[in-house]
Amino acid sequence: MMRVAEPETAEEVLGQRNTVGRRVHAVLHRMPALSPLIVLVAACVGFGLANPRFYLAGNLSIVLQQASIVGALAVGQTLVILTAGVDLSIGAVMVLSSLVMAKLVKDSAVPGPIALLIGLAVAVLAGVVNGLLVTRVKLPPFIVTLGTLSIFTAATLIYAQGQTISLPPNTFLTWTGSAIAIGDFHLTVGVIMMLVLYAVFAYALRQTAWGKHLYATGDDPEASRLAGVRTNRVLLSAYIVAGAVIGIGAWILVGRINGADPNAGFNTNLESITAVVIGGTSLFGGRGAVVGSLIGALIVQVFDNGLALAGVDPNYQVLAVGVLVLLAVGADQWIRSVKA
Repeated sequence: MMRVAEPETAEEVLGQRNTVGRRVHAVLHRMPALSPLIVLVAACVGFGLANPRFYLAGNLSIVLQQASIVGALAVGQTLVILTAGVDLSIGAVMVLSSLVMAKLVKDSAVPGPIALLIGLAVAVLAGVVNGLLVTRVKLPPFIVTLGTLSIFTAATLIYAQGQTISLPPNTFLTWTGSAIAIGDFHLTVGVIMMLVLYAVFAYALRQTAWGKHLYATGDDPEASRLAGVRTNRVLLSAYIVAGAVIGIGAWILVGRINGADPNAGFNTNLESITAVVIGGTSLFGGRGAVVGSLIGALIVQVFDNGLALAGVDPNYQVLAVGVLVLLAVGADQWIRSVKA
């Protein structure tokens, strides 16, 4: 007598239906930079088809040069966001540091290397202030950096007295703006420095104890503390190292504009966060890769450049970036909520 097969249980049916979703979830969880890389490639293909000028060497040079400043800041922002924090003052610190460097050289005839070190010290000191307020005073990072954003912006305006500082080309501080010509493609020193920053911190985050402690602190600070990790020290170090990276970003900015402008980098605070979020680093901390932030910075510049070449209204360019941010945050929520 033939036996009729029993119907599958609901769990078995759902398990079969979710196989593809589970696999995609597992891959994205292991490689958070994969989805933004797909977006970047698709955007480049789409904008290239819309306007072949997008692929011209000169245009690609401009995209990279525009991404170098935000990309450098995104390295520091990644370190902070990995600890489940955020730094809203990062752009203001960069502008203040760049003004200190340029003004010392222009007005006080300080040698370029010394001016650079003083500018770096200013950026690191700003990171120390943010870090101490977060770790010692126990204030939320959002509130701390929102307050110091206003403080550093005011300090910049007071120090600059509304003046834009121009520096002659071929000096130490403007060296980051010098370019290596490869046909029509121009690779600036600033772009190379940005890429070196990513290589250094990609190694540090994945191959050193400091990097592993940074991930652990962002993922579960209490468990990390019980495991022997000095979480406050790790948090403070994230802000201090981010300050040093901001100082390098300030040097790249000086070379990019051949001087310093108190109004430069007006949107870089939010652009650095945008690059990190689009790049797959979780705002909840503990998950992400620094290379994703590089991809995120490139995506933002590719969209700005590609939509401009396509003749799209600038308002829609801002809209496109906003949609990308929402999609990136939604994807992060999905990756964290779905059980593999």
